[in-house]
Amino acid sequence: MTTLTKQPDPGLSAGEPRKTRKRKPAAAFRGVGDLKVALLFIAPALIGFVLFYLVPTIRGIYLSFTEYSILGDPDWIGTKNYEQIAKDPLFWNALGVTTEYVVINIVLQTVLALGLALLMHRVAKSMLVRGALLLPYLMANVIAALLWFWMLDYQIGIVNQVIEWLGLPRVAFFGSEEWAIPTQALINTWRHMGYTALLIFAGLQAIPNNVYEAASIDGSKGFSTFWRITLPLLRPVLVLVLVVTVIGSFQVFDTVAVTTQGGPVNATRVLQYYIYQRAFAEQDFGYGSALAVILFLILAIVAFIQMKFLRGNQSDLD
Repeated sequence: MTTLTKQPDPGLSAGEPRKTRKRKPAAAFRGVGDLKVALLFIAPALIGFVLFYLVPTIRGIYLSFTEYSILGDPDWIGTKNYEQIAKDPLFWNALGVTTEYVVINIVLQTVLALGLALLMHRVAKSMLVRGALLLPYLMANVIAALLWFWMLDYQIGIVNQVIEWLGLPRVAFFGSEEWAIPTQALINTWRHMGYTALLIFAGLQAIPNNVYEAASIDGSKGFSTFWRITLPLLRPVLVLVLVVTVIGSFQVFDTVAVTTQGGPVNATRVLQYYIYQRAFAEQDFGYGSALAVILFLILAIVAFIQMKFLRGNQSDLD
């Protein structure tokens, strides 16, 4: 019988121990490769974010501490712009007008969108009907504002003609201090209601049917089921809707710009329009930047409060 013996490595001298080569795990190489591919895909969005969001934000914060017009260089003045804002009656008026608009818009839009979502979930099963709800949202804000501006016109608007045909006095929807802001809120509610309803409808689809079956066995029906089961389980979606809607409502601009332009008598001079007036119409970019920073802080605080106290990151389904 022949015995096989292992031949020594010619590259090793006698008595020298063999060195073992450590190989890196294949998962490590895959991880590095996946990271490079991921960075390649997010690079365009990251570059756009830095150029069009991060850099302008940092520059805007810097300009808020300066006195600056487009014809000269920024002059550092410290916190004088913010001190002036605290004493500016037009700012406080704009903040009050914007808050009124936000409250009306949020209440109307959330309630109507929730009702539409429930109808889509239980009654309207057609994809055509669900798609039709998005048509106003696909319309540009300026076009929607002009459409309603003509329809609600005091003299020739079809809405006022119908009101007069019913024997009621015409309403100056855009020319009255009482009606101007509610009219702006109604226009934006009409435009965004379908999109908000689809978000809530997606949340309704995520609720398991066995939850409703168990509630039915326990004798829960109708409004009781909606109040005790549907609404609590919809909380994460409703919080998302509220955060997005509040942020969007605080930034309303184009509807006001093409209809009332802040009038009558500052009744619709919202914060965004006031920022535009100070920065671009009056060429006071330092003061306009300070107003924009104040608006950013308001939005950040409001969003944080909503997420914190409404527990938007928690679900009763867990």
